[in-house]
Amino acid sequence: MGGVEQGPGGAGRGGGAARGRPRSEAVERSIIEGVMRLLEEGIPLAEISIERVARIAGVGKATIYRRWSGREELFCDVMRTAEPPDPELPGTSMRDDLIVVLESHRRRGLANRSSTIMHNVYAQMKTSPKLWKVYHAAVIEPRRLKTLDVLRRGQENGEIRADVDVELANDLFVAPMLVRAIVRPEADLEEGLPERIVDTVLAGLGPTTPERRRDPE
Repeated sequence: MGGVEQGPGGAGRGGGAARGRPRSEAVERSIIEGVMRLLEEGIPLAEISIERVARIAGVGKATIYRRWSGREELFCDVMRTAEPPDPELPGTSMRDDLIVVLESHRRRGLANRSSTIMHNVYAQMKTSPKLWKVYHAAVIEPRRLKTLDVLRRGQENGEIRADVDVELANDLFVAPMLVRAIVRPEADLEEGLPERIVDTVLAGLGPTTPERRRDPE
């Protein structure tokens, strides 16, 4: 039956279930929920040990190590599980799609679990580069690429100017929500904020009309 499962690179999850011992979804769920409960109690990731997780989940340490090779791999799965699914974009216009994207960011900021994990990840970023790398690849980068696709379609459709740097535009749309969610946690994330952000930024990126075009003289 073998001992502790070790996948390529040491990641238990990546290597699949141990032979002869099918993975129990209920056990995995209880372990992941155990980590989430600890986070919700305000315990930093750095202080959450495998022993502590095993106690709160009601399992043995060996049960955890059969599924994950260590804390970082477990935490990576916790982050993936805690993230809500991305919403379907209406596709009616660039503006409508951007509002839906930012509304999902707003709701994530308001959601206690997602917010707790996000704050913990940023706090641990310097001490655990691997954790940040996985969070970035699993959560941040896919959403960034999705927003870039929306902006490129808008550029092709003439909704924003052809000379707009879409990478910079993406930062301009997303940054206000991140600042309020992380840097200024006391700031409101009120309904209607996505529309205000999108319309404010679009005012500077939209096609140049005759009225807005400057006289070279």
